[in-house]
Formats: sequence, structure tokens, C-alpha cells
Amino acid sequence: MLDVRRLRLLHELKIRGTLAEVADAMKYSPSSVSQQLTLLEKEAGVKLLRKSGRRVQLTAQAEILVEHTAALLATLERAETDLAASLSTVTGTVRLAVFQSAALALMPEFLTIMKNEYPEVRVEMTQREPETALYETWARDFDIVVAEQYPGHAAPHHPGLDRATLTSDALRLATPPLGLGGEDINSLTDTAKLAWVMEPRGAASRHWAEQACRSAGFEPDVRYETADLQAQIRLIESGNAVALMPDLVWTGRSLPVQLLDLPGLPRRTVFTSTRTAGRIHPAILACRQVLERVAAQQRVAYEEG
Repeated sequence: MLDVRRLRLLHELKIRGTLAEVADAMKYSPSSVSQQLTLLEKEAGVKLLRKSGRRVQLTAQAEILVEHTAALLATLERAETDLAASLSTVTGTVRLAVFQSAALALMPEFLTIMKNEYPEVRVEMTQREPETALYETWARDFDIVVAEQYPGHAAPHHPGLDRATLTSDALRLATPPLGLGGEDINSLTDTAKLAWVMEPRGAASRHWAEQACRSAGFEPDVRYETADLQAQIRLIESGNAVALMPDLVWTGRSLPVQLLDLPGLPRRTVFTSTRTAGRIHPAILACRQVLERVAAQQRVAYEEG
């Protein structure tokens, strides 16, 4: 009989690529992971791993076991979901990954409602970039991810993850206030010779912003890079930079900068994603429903404001 815990380690090795990363994810030592996989080879009676330089690769027989293990893990997750659904109280721990602007705009109200309406649900929140968080949700590090998709830039798709739109917000040019240079900017092309602040390379927002500038006929002078949107706002309001910002970042705050509409009025989509095997778990359903309520309230408040 094959040991399910050892099969899980083999599955993790397929996902994460190295014994060290498996050990880190599963809270084992690398030597323990190696020993358990050696025992799994003995149980299976076939070679499962082969060395490739300093790494190990899965054999064809290991790939077969990984495929069956993925199905087994999904079945176990559905069993846990059905068990939780049989209870009269919504309980459990939900691990939530969220990017920064959504964390600032949605999480305070979301967590307050969850605490009041679902006191037996423990929500663990971690800030993550959407591309990374989607992968980690697929890899079972998180249960729900709040992610984003920019126009013309498809967010990664992973098998076994669903997707539900949460909200959308306008993308606008944020410029310094009047008196600090904002009075000289009336369109995107007026920023061609100005200093820009953007997220680091690799972020979807950075790629989209660069493409927007190039479509306007110039290469942006990106002098400042930071993933911290609060830092970006401070640079803009102090007259040191301009940026393309989503409306969600202004939720619950006074507007310290000027905002200009862009050609075509582009919008960013914010969505939630979870594994299909566990999407009807009562605690996950509760979190998604509360997120939808908060997002709807924020839309109304922004439109009225």
C-alpha cells in the first residue's frame, strides 16, 4: 500500500522543483523529505527520481503517481468540504492571499464582517503579488486569492482553479497637485519628459503602464521603482513623479493628487480564485460572499463620492 503522506511529498516535488522547497513548504528537513521519497520508491517498487546535476527529476513512473495523487488530494478536499457542509456552524481556517491595493481597500471591512458574522472562521491574510498568489493557491498554500487583471494582460490560469469577478476599477493618470506641477499636465503625452514611478519589472501593472506610455508615443522615464503603492502616492503628491493608478487605491482616503482619464477609459478587473475541489466549503463561500458585499459597498461609496 502506498503511503499518502509520501505521495504528497512527490506531488510537492513536481510542483516546487527542489527538495529544499518541498521541505520548506511541508515544514520538514530536506533530509527527511529525501528519506521519505526513498521509502516511497521501495513501496512502489520502481525508480521515481533521477539526478540531474544538483537537482532531481521525476521518472515517467513518478509522473503517473503524481497524476493520481493530484486526483486523490482533490477527492480529500471535497470530502473535507462535504464534512464541513454537514455542520450547522460555519467553521475552519481560510488562508487568503491578496495584493496591496485590495488589502488596503477591502480587507479592513471584510475582516470586521467576518469576525462579527462568522466568529468561528479564522482568516489568515498574506499580501502577495497576484501572479505568485495564483500559483500558490493552486499549490495549496492558500485557499482563496484576490487577484487582478489589467487590460490586454491575461492573468495566469492554473488547472483546478475557478475565477469569479469581484469588481473593476478605472485606471487613471495620477499627477501632482496644483502648485507642484500638476497644472502643466492635461494628458498622458504631457508626461513624456517627467519622472515616473512604477512597480518593479515583471508586475502586470508595470507591463501595462509601459505599454500605455508607448502607445502614447514615448518611453516612460521610470526613475523610481516600488511595489508599495503608498510610497508611490507620496512621490506623486510631493511633486516628484507621475504614475498610472487604479481607483481602488483611493478608497477611504482624501484625494491628494490630480486624476486624469486615459484614452479608451481602461479598467482593471479584480477577481477571486479558489480550487474547484473546495469552492463550496462553507467557510470559503462565506469569505467570497463577504468580499462581494464589501466590493459592492465600495463601488457605491466611490460613485457617490
